[in-house]
Amino acid sequence: MFPTVREVLALEPVRNGAPRIVAGERGLDQAVRWVHSSEVPDIATLLRGGELVLTTGIGLPADEAGLRRYITDLAEVGACGLAVELGRRYAQRLPAVMVRTADELGLPLVELHRGTPFVAITEAVHSMIIDGQLAELRAAEEIHQRFTHLSVEGAGPAEVVAQAAALAGAPVVLENLSRQVLAYDAAGGSAELLLASWEAHSRAIRPSGRTGFDPGAGWLVTAVGARGQDWGRLLMRVGSAQARYVILIERAASALALGRLIDPDPEGPGRTLLQALLNRSMPVEEVALRARALGIPLERRTLVGVVIRPAHFAAVERALSEISVKSLAGTLDANSTGVLITQATEDVLRAFADKVHKTDPEAIVAAGEIVDSPREAGRSLAEAAQVADAVRHPAGGVVRLADVGLAGLLHMLRDEPRLQTFVERELGPLLAYDARNPREQLLEVLRVYLECGRNKSAAAEHSHLSRPAFYERLARIGKILGADLDSVPACLSLHVALLALDALRS
Repeated sequence: MFPTVREVLALEPVRNGAPRIVAGERGLDQAVRWVHSSEVPDIATLLRGGELVLTTGIGLPADEAGLRRYITDLAEVGACGLAVELGRRYAQRLPAVMVRTADELGLPLVELHRGTPFVAITEAVHSMIIDGQLAELRAAEEIHQRFTHLSVEGAGPAEVVAQAAALAGAPVVLENLSRQVLAYDAAGGSAELLLASWEAHSRAIRPSGRTGFDPGAGWLVTAVGARGQDWGRLLMRVGSAQARYVILIERAASALALGRLIDPDPEGPGRTLLQALLNRSMPVEEVALRARALGIPLERRTLVGVVIRPAHFAAVERALSEISVKSLAGTLDANSTGVLITQATEDVLRAFADKVHKTDPEAIVAAGEIVDSPREAGRSLAEAAQVADAVRHPAGGVVRLADVGLAGLLHMLRDEPRLQTFVERELGPLLAYDARNPREQLLEVLRVYLECGRNKSAAAEHSHLSRPAFYERLARIGKILGADLDSVPACLSLHVALLALDALRS
């Protein structure tokens, strides 16, 4: 928002005065909050800090002690510099005591060797300050609009963090209270370097206050949370605590907190990574890197994907904690939770399923194949999701692909157009007949006949119909479908079509 002393000295009205820096060069990067011209020797009493003082020197003390006190008072009150026009009080150079004292205190001291209207310098600097303030206002408005849009759209943590990094042009990291990385954006830099030993690095960053800057570490930090309950920190490596950065990081933190309030059900920090494995929306190397930042290394581990349905994430998280196995976990949709278990064995899977079933005996715990690399983890997780989707009734224990049977296979293939065509070809005429005659429902008669192993007597009894009535309906079904219901191949085809129809309807 404010120019530095160095930037002010580069302005044309100042350069017209032939400036020469004679002391305090280490203070040239201080911000100039205002420019004040005065010939009063006790001007320091009227200043608030951050002022660049312009003077001809005609009112300065004549003795060395007075000049030393004048410079000291300016430095102590926080003035950012002193520019003295030569020619009226000092002809060729400033007194050595002024130069020496200013250099000791780090106060930039500038000689102006040519006369220049102070008003021109004042106007130029003040215009620069006002332009900077306007730019800050515009930037703040843009930040507000960007994050308001993200909040309205229900953006996730990764999107909010990416937007913050883009606006700051710097790396941004969102972590939980245990210093595990929930989301990050390296802003074009190396993610490996950014996240290397992150927990130890994060614990060394010690900002002051709820939003603060650690100059030693170079990170701006703010707490993330709402209603008095913080759940994380947002960190931005910007190198300074400029007002624009403070506004940006606090607005991003508000968007993250609002997102958690709108969707209070915890998703688990691994949700994004599990979905990335399922959807292949992120390189496997990136998934492994982010998992490592969460403290869950995937390399050189046996891995297995597990899907629990229905499940509350908190119950799954508790079960994982009780078996003391590191895992990525997160909600996949409204009815299921996904887990990628590391150091996986059949015993670990069984122990996990037992813990889940203690909380919810009706839960389905479906698992994929145990694999030995992150690159195959997505396949294991996808297989688990397919199995969970295919299981029709809770079976207890761990359900694998081999356990789902024909009905499960058809359920997995239910979106396949060729399967749908098969169902229509086999059962379409009967479905159309039932639609025209809703009181008869011959499809259910066919289902009972096939499920009773084509035993007509048992099927008639199961249907609560007399044998002649049942036989008459079977004959009508055969005629409608053009099928021989005494033929094993024909009945097998119809039975498969019925199972497929159930899968489609589910």
